Formats: sequence, C-alpha cells, structure tokens
Amino acid sequence: MSENIFSMTTGSSREGGLAQVNAATAMATTRQAQEVQAAMVVAKQFPRNEELAMGRILNACKRPTLAEKAIYSFPRGGTDVTGPSIDLAKAVAQAWGNVDFGFWEAARRKGESDVTAYAWDLETNTRESITFTVQHIRETRNGNYALTDPRDIYEAVANQAARRMRACILSVIPGDVVDAAQRACEQTLRKGSKKPIEQRRAEMAEKFDGGYGVTVDALEGFIGKRIDAFTEADIVRLGKIYRALEDGVAGSEEVLEKLRNAGQTAKPAAKRGAKPAPAPEQEPAPAPEEPEEDEEELSLDDL
Repeated sequence: MSENIFSMTTGSSREGGLAQVNAATAMATTRQAQEVQAAMVVAKQFPRNEELAMGRILNACKRPTLAEKAIYSFPRGGTDVTGPSIDLAKAVAQAWGNVDFGFWEAARRKGESDVTAYAWDLETNTRESITFTVQHIRETRNGNYALTDPRDIYEAVANQAARRMRACILSVIPGDVVDAAQRACEQTLRKGSKKPIEQRRAEMAEKFDGGYGVTVDALEGFIGKRIDAFTEADIVRLGKIYRALEDGVAGSEEVLEKLRNAGQTAKPAAKRGAKPAPAPEQEPAPAPEEPEEDEEELSLDDL
C-alpha cells in the first residue's frame, strides 16, 4: 500500500533521556499499530482484483524508464545471476495493492544502527520482516572511514535496508506475478528505446565512469568490442550489471573488479582509437605450372 520509513534515535546520556526515548518509542509503536489496523480494515473492505492488478503491473512494465532498471544481472561461475531489482519489487507491490512495506531504524548507537525492513500483505495477513545491524562505515577503494554526518548515516541505512525490503516484498508477492513482470520488462527492453543508440552508448559509459570509475576502455575490454560497435543487446547487458551494482546485490563486487581490470587486460586492438596491426606481407605464391598438352592422335579424317 505504501512505504513506511521512520527513525528513532537512542543512546542519550543525559538524565531522563532513557525515559524520553522509551516514551517516544511507545508512542511511535502505538501510532504504527493504529495505522496498520486501519489499513487492514480498508483492505478487507476493498480487496484487490487480481486480474486488474496484473494488468496494472504489465502496463507499468511497458514503460522503458522502469524496464531499464527493473532487472539486475551479472556473470558468476559461467552463468548469469538474474533477478528483479528494488525498483521492480516496489512497482509490483504498489500495483498489486494492499501491501504495506518499508523499514525503520529502531535504535542508533555509537557506530551502528539496528534496522528492521518488512513487507505486509494486509489482505492475507502475510508478513515478512528482517532485522539487521548497519555499521556506520563507508567502504571505498582507498579504505574505510567512519560516518558521522546524520545524512550520511541515513543514506547508509537506507541503502542496506532497501535490499532487505526487496527480499521481504518478494516473499509476500506470488512468484508467478513477479516472473510475469520480469518477462514483460524483458520484452520492453527487446523493443529498444526511442533514444538513438549512440546516445545510449554515451549515457551508459557516463554512468559507469561517474558512479564506479569504470572507463570506456574497461567496458570495451569486458564486452570485447569498441564502444561504437556496442549493440542493443550489449547496452541491455551493461544496464543489468549496473543495476546489480546499484542495488548492492551479493557478488556484484566481484563483477565490478572484473570490469575495472578488463581495461588493463584488453588487447591493444580492442582499445579505443587503436588500429589492428597490419598482417605480415607474404610472398606471392608461385603460379601453378601449366600442364603439358597431350598430343592428339591423328585420324584419317585429319589427313
């Protein structure tokens, strides 16, 4: 139905701080319980029409802007790991109807937060929740550093909570509904975008370079061809890998490392602007000797 996100900060060392926190927690819990009860009553009064809900989902998947970020994919062990992204999970839940999902930060201590992500089908009373701890640390290529700014802490919490929230949503939505949404998005991607392919190549290269430091040379080495030869299928493949990196799917870090190393291991001929080495000149093959013509036998008619 909607996405609930709220935060409760604890850990005050002042006198009376614990009592204030407990009171705030109790008020927030009571308010949320009242909201959920009201939502369940409405869900019973207005149950979903599954046929109409399925139609809304498939129509949503026809939008190229959703289809481009609906599926993640990355290679692992000789196969492609594929699944619905956070964006697709949220879109399906919203169109399916009567589904409440979100996350909240239940407690914050020095250097970490306790967070709960959940999804709740208010009609069937099916609920899935995941509780986990988020360290206030940001990992970079140059090492890790602690987060102290409240905005940075919230972004770290929201980033990790979104992954668990997707898992919760996929637990309460029927699997065949999610599969149909994925197929519809794949069909939309196969039809292609209205943007010129040259523009899509440039935008994809800009995303990888600006977001993850993956250069054009690395993309060319990974795909195995120059960027001006990238096909629609190549762009779709890179888009799914980019979505896996954005969603923080387990194992995508290995793919990112492969992408970064691809530019270093690519053959010089695959580099942008590089010309293939000329083939060594070969001496012309000697002309085949013409076979000697056999003398024809004379006949009486030739005399």
